[in-house]
Amino acid sequence: MPEGHTLRRLADDLTDAFGGRVVRVSSPQGRFGAEAALLDGGRLERADAAGKHLFLEVEGGHVVHVHLGLIGTFVIRTGVLEPPVGQVRLRLVAGGDARETTYADLRGAITCALVTPEQQEAVIARLGPDPLRADADPGRAWARISRSPRSIGDLLMDQAVMAGVGNVYRAEALFRQRLHPFRPGTSVRRGRFEALWADLVTLMAEGVRTNRIDTVRPEHTPEAMGRDPRRDDHGGEVYVYRRHEQPCHVCGTRIRTKELAGRNAFWCPRCQPVFRSRATR
Repeated sequence: MPEGHTLRRLADDLTDAFGGRVVRVSSPQGRFGAEAALLDGGRLERADAAGKHLFLEVEGGHVVHVHLGLIGTFVIRTGVLEPPVGQVRLRLVAGGDARETTYADLRGAITCALVTPEQQEAVIARLGPDPLRADADPGRAWARISRSPRSIGDLLMDQAVMAGVGNVYRAEALFRQRLHPFRPGTSVRRGRFEALWADLVTLMAEGVRTNRIDTVRPEHTPEAMGRDPRRDDHGGEVYVYRRHEQPCHVCGTRIRTKELAGRNAFWCPRCQPVFRSRATR
């Protein structure tokens, strides 16, 4: 499933492509047909993202709520308008020149619904703070984490605790802060949480800028270490994510993995030691 930086970049790209423009809206697949007819010919004001949710705001108080899920795509193209291919739920088109048409096709999303601004706000209110949003209040996440016996790795993947963080950013941010993924939330001190939040803000913003996830510090890049670049479908240079049994870039210890909250957690057992409460020592 795309992580929050992907949705934020998509929202920015959609705003750049269609913001302030009159759009033709259709649903070649037909499942969004009535809603598309209502929106057709309206002006798309902007696109926005909160966590893994995307919102297209159209004049007249209309909002299209999109959640891509695991297989959804929303692809923007400029040039000759091609016939729809596959199950296109939503198509946006702007521009009259046949050679300079901008269009975007949505496929495979688990959610594509027309909602009101009030319903949009309700969706956002159910989410935890998003490190990529200027209005985010990290104190809300801290309040949940500091009271919970659940593991910090589980809590970071809970979109009601912190929105937009996926499995890659979970693994990498915890490594960078030397936090074991199975450490209870109640054991994390406020200063460590604040450093974790600040790291996510920086890493995810960089992900928006480059459209990939890179988390290693300058001294651990392939060039600095004299190692081969990472070869993985997900791309990007990382410390632990999908590096099971490979040596840690920092200490050389073999990376471990174990299922956590339905996804594989990755960590270095030396850099991220198991938490032991003083009460049990």
